[in-house]
This record gives sequence, structure tokens and C-alpha cells, in this order.
Amino acid sequence: MKVLKFGAEWCSGCIIMKPRWKEIEEELPDLKTEYYDYDQEQEMVEKYKIDQTLPTFVFLDQEDQEITRLSGEPSKEELLRLIEKYKDQ
Repeated sequence: MKVLKFGAEWCSGCIIMKPRWKEIEEELPDLKTEYYDYDQEQEMVEKYKIDQTLPTFVFLDQEDQEITRLSGEPSKEELLRLIEKYKDQ
């Protein structure tokens, strides 16, 4: 499983989520995550149909197929629940 994180410098929710994701990534070093800037990475933004509802987190399985996505500022606990649920996909 991999999580794509879409955000932007002007996004207040993205600023809130940065330390939350940093904690998760430190606790789960095997978790693959990639960050894409909404204003800089248009190819990825279009590929995953990301609108201006940021931040958006796209969970992918091992074949890079979308499992689920979240937008906004989910709690660390909610993110950990989803990671645990989908970790073997």
C-alpha cells in the first residue's frame, strides 16, 4: 500500500497535516508515501482527479489502484485505522 498526499503551500489544512503525517511516517517506516504539490504537479493532480479540496490523501494498493481517499484534516487515529485496514493490499 502507498499513500499519495496532495497539498499546496496556500492550504491551511495541509500545514496542519504535515506534523501528523511526519509522526505516522516515523512510527511506520515501511509505509510508502509520496507528496505532490497541487500547483506544481499538474500531471499527478489530473491523473488522480484532485480538485481544490485539499489536502487529499489517496490510498493505493500494490498495483497502484485506488483503494480509498480522504480529504481535509483526518485525525492521526483515523489515518492509522485506514493504514492498518489496507496495509496488506
